[in-house]
Amino acid sequence: MSDAKKLSVTCPECGTDLVIDVATGEVLFHKKPKGPPAGGKDFESLFAEMDSNRARAEQVFEREQAAQKDRDRLLEEKFDEAFRRASEEDDDTPPPRPFDLD
Repeated sequence: MSDAKKLSVTCPECGTDLVIDVATGEVLFHKKPKGPPAGGKDFESLFAEMDSNRARAEQVFEREQAAQKDRDRLLEEKFDEAFRRASEEDDDTPPPRPFDLD
């Protein structure tokens, strides 16, 4: 393939190098530019971000742990209420059998 059938272009927005086929307009090759390591952040800011992420994860864990304890209490209360209502109704009639519904 000759170079006359290829077009080399650099994207002005992201800096990607593109090789495009002139006849079809398809991208034959693309190469993204290398960005700065760690997104351009220095070591101290990365370490501070890691500490804040750790603190946020700890807060979420504590919140979910408290919700789990509260969940057990709520489920117990719901069960007690349902049991109390079931004992108040005290129906002696058996539930309908599916065969009798036909």
